[in-house]
Amino acid sequence: MRLRIAERMVEARRVAAHVWTSVEVDFERVERVRGLWREEWRRREGFSLTYLPFVARATIDALGAFPVVNSSLDLEAGVRRVFRKVHLGVAVDLDQGGLVVVTVRDADDLRLVGLARRIRELASKAREGRLEPDDISGSTFTITNPGPYGSFMSAPIINVPNVGILSTDTVAKRPAVVSGPDGSDVIAIRHIGYLGLSWDHRAFDGSTAVLFLNRIKHNIETWDWEQELT
Repeated sequence: MRLRIAERMVEARRVAAHVWTSVEVDFERVERVRGLWREEWRRREGFSLTYLPFVARATIDALGAFPVVNSSLDLEAGVRRVFRKVHLGVAVDLDQGGLVVVTVRDADDLRLVGLARRIRELASKAREGRLEPDDISGSTFTITNPGPYGSFMSAPIINVPNVGILSTDTVAKRPAVVSGPDGSDVIAIRHIGYLGLSWDHRAFDGSTAVLFLNRIKHNIETWDWEQELT
C-alpha cells in the first residue's frame, strides 16, 4: 500500500500544476449547533457529530456554484470534463497504516445527516478492510481531514484526476474581532479554523479558487445548521 501511495503522489505532483490557497473560517455557528445536538446525535446515530459533514455539505454547495472545480483535465487527450454530479472523495487514515480515498457517490443529493452517515459507513468499511471497488473510484473532488490530529494549515497533494482537494484543519478557540450589538468592533473568543485548497492551475485560476473557498466560508458561517439536523 505504501508503494502504491508513493507512486500516486509522485505522479500527481508531476502532472498537476499545484497551487495552494487558504481562508480563515469562523465555526462558531457550527459549534453551537454541535453543542446543542451532541448527546442527542450520539444517542441516535451512535457516533460523534464532527465538523467534517458540515464542511462537506458547505463544499458541495460551492461545487454547484463553481462547477469547474468539480472537473477533470486530460491535456494529452485535449479533454476537460465538468461533472454534473458530485461524487465526493474523503481521505481516510487507516490507523497510520496507509491512506485511502473513499467515494460518497451522488453527494449532492444528500443533506448533512445523510453525508455524516455515509462518510462514517465508508470509513468503517475502510478500516475493517471491507471496501468494494465502487467505494474507492470515481471521485470528482476530494476532502482530507487532518484537523482531528491537530494540524494548523495543510497543503495536500491533489487526488488526480480531480483538480482540487480541500483540507479541513483544526478548529480551536481564538480571539477574533466581531461586530457588537451596537455595530462597534469587539474582541471575542470564537471557534476559528482554516480551510486550505490545493488546486490545479491548468484547470482554473486564482480568482475562482478564492471565490470557491469564500463560498464555503460563507456557508459555514451563515447557514441555519440546526434545520439540517431536524
